[in-house]
Amino acid sequence: MQEKIFPGTLDSLALVRKYVSEVARAAGLDPSRTYKLCLAVDEIATNIVVHGYEEVGLEGDIIVGAFQENGQLIIRLLDHGQTYDPDKVPEPDLQNPLKQTAGGWGLFLGRTYVDQFDYTSTDSGNVHRFVVHLPGGDRC
Repeated sequence: MQEKIFPGTLDSLALVRKYVSEVARAAGLDPSRTYKLCLAVDEIATNIVVHGYEEVGLEGDIIVGAFQENGQLIIRLLDHGQTYDPDKVPEPDLQNPLKQTAGGWGLFLGRTYVDQFDYTSTDSGNVHRFVVHLPGGDRC
């Protein structure tokens, strides 16, 4: 697995996006799928920085891992910020998106823009996994 470590700050988000974009293009994703993957990762990385670190007075890194397995590109974000329960995050109001006051967009985009998304809190930290099927990839 390729891994890069980024400071868990808003200034690092552009570097995270750039890295994920490079990995996605190298894996053969088309521009549309690359954009959606980058947007999903960016939303969750932003949540890690804002909600997982800054709002609770923590500092830390985001470790971004990328690997290919069984015809899939897998991006993994690992952090040591505040944990959360994704089932308690409200869904965004899709009927009135401009009136949305609560959060939920990051998880919504994470779940919607990739083929599989999951979050777990482990002894090693918080893990967000983004899976996209590669063109022509065989999935076992």
